[in-house]
Amino acid sequence: MPTRTMRYIATNKSVKNAEPVAIDVETLGNNRYAITMDGEKFELESLVLPTLPQGAVSLLINGHSHCIDITQADEDELVHVNINGLPILVDVADERRMRLRSIAPEHSKEGKQILCAPMPGKIVRLLAAIGDEVTEGQGLIVVEAMKMENELKSPKDGKVVEIFAQEGLAVEMNAKLVAVE
Repeated sequence: MPTRTMRYIATNKSVKNAEPVAIDVETLGNNRYAITMDGEKFELESLVLPTLPQGAVSLLINGHSHCIDITQADEDELVHVNINGLPILVDVADERRMRLRSIAPEHSKEGKQILCAPMPGKIVRLLAAIGDEVTEGQGLIVVEAMKMENELKSPKDGKVVEIFAQEGLAVEMNAKLVAVE
């Protein structure tokens, strides 16, 4: 079985001003992985045990056993990780998500704000209607791109004044989707 390596960027949100860390995860097969972080490589074996709560796994890291419990936080892309009883909040993003973050246009908070498609895709769901009062960070529309659903959020508190997209239709990169004023 060929190995596959994915790069993730993780930031420990439980520590003030923590720097992001690049983590390379190489799939070795049979629930085994090679993890490289800060130049240090770890061998890891993942076991899901029926006696553990859902979301918990037993990991053998370089031969040492650790109980890891992972649950999605309320905020997008944040996860609660409990390692041997030590809780931390981690922001995790793969390279694709980091690219999406980097190309997302910066919004000034004044006046009408136009939410645009960060990449070509298909409109899966509209989460707001014209006239709806929305808050900054509230989901407005779901776009499917590269077989992943991406919820695009309001750049500011305000009212939805225009919707340029329709469910089921394809959109190009930078296509106007929703206007909030």
